[in-house]
Amino acid sequence: MNPVMVIAGPTAVGKTPVALDLAEKIGAEIISADSRQVYKYLDIGTAKPSRSERQKIKHHLLDFLEPDEIYSAARFAADARAVMDRLDEQGKRYIIAGGSGLYLKALIEGLSQIPGADENIRRELDSLLAAKGKGALYEMLKELDPESAQKIKPHDAVRTIRAIEVFRLSGIKMSQWQRKERIRDKRHYRLVVLNRERDPLYRLIEIRVDRMVAQGLFEETARVLRMGYPPDSNSLNTVGYKEAIAFINGATDRNTAAGLIKQNTRRYAKRQLTWFRGMPQAEWLEVDKSGGLEKIAQELNR
Repeated sequence: MNPVMVIAGPTAVGKTPVALDLAEKIGAEIISADSRQVYKYLDIGTAKPSRSERQKIKHHLLDFLEPDEIYSAARFAADARAVMDRLDEQGKRYIIAGGSGLYLKALIEGLSQIPGADENIRRELDSLLAAKGKGALYEMLKELDPESAQKIKPHDAVRTIRAIEVFRLSGIKMSQWQRKERIRDKRHYRLVVLNRERDPLYRLIEIRVDRMVAQGLFEETARVLRMGYPPDSNSLNTVGYKEAIAFINGATDRNTAAGLIKQNTRRYAKRQLTWFRGMPQAEWLEVDKSGGLEKIAQELNR
């Protein structure tokens, strides 16, 4: 069986045009590995493929969740495998493209059998977060699972809550679960990570943010809020939307919000690269040294 092509890399590096070009060349469909493009109504801020691009190449795992739903790496891995199974039965080719390192790690390397989310525990911990802040949750985690606490930054409330939730559900520490044998499928994956020098990548990030704002990022955010979705939804508590919400609430002005989006997107890109550097099977391709995006698609098609 040929390895499954996975095109990854930091935000704005050029994953989408390479994936589209390659998919057209080999007659493949695209499975998205983006943790935010799964949500309906969030189009501009997640840089979803355009309608014309999606009409040209069929995409999977886009636009199927409400903005207040919780999605996880484990669920992504299961969903992606289900899509691949179906396409295999139909005799269709596919490639995976996206920048969510945790999701790709779950798919490629497998996951331990960690318990799923529990709504009651989540609500309890969310209430504690609102009442006492991230510090109180982090102190709780240090008492329950010191090893996991060392790996999680004190301000990362999402991972802190998840680690506490796992212990409350199973009585087993997250750090212990992560050492258990992982569940994998029988597929082999070819992980190609696109990269650029820092300054060119940062310029592309600035251009992308300016384009998002011009296309209506703040208006899109306001529309989703008017639909009744809470501003602390996981999908909205992300780069681009949280700064837009601050602007909508009058906490900052438009230019400052745009500047913060650029700054936080640069930081996010650095975190993405850190994830991919921790995946030893990754093949790194420097876009600017490889003749550009079109040449990369041609190279991957050989």
